[in-house]
Amino acid sequence: MNEPPVEHASIGTYLKVAAILSVVTALEFAVIYIRALTPILIPLLLVLSAGKFALVVLFFMHLRYDSRALAVLFCGPLALATGLVLALMTLTGAFLVLGR
Repeated sequence: MNEPPVEHASIGTYLKVAAILSVVTALEFAVIYIRALTPILIPLLLVLSAGKFALVVLFFMHLRYDSRALAVLFCGPLALATGLVLALMTLTGAFLVLGR
């Protein structure tokens, strides 16, 4: 019933995650200046920021090493809130990716 204790990541792992976060942030800035990506700019930025958010939560907030119940308590309402925000943005026409 109890999960075996999971060893925390090493300093090297945290440095790798920080490097990945830096690269993704640089990509976010770069895609803003690429005109060919204008039609998919908002979804692309949302995906990149969601990836960064996941890395920060999993490693720097130590959610990866906590029990699954805490992960569900955190990720469930987060998914619900994200869906609600996207629905409200689409409702007002501020977030039309595919057009009408």
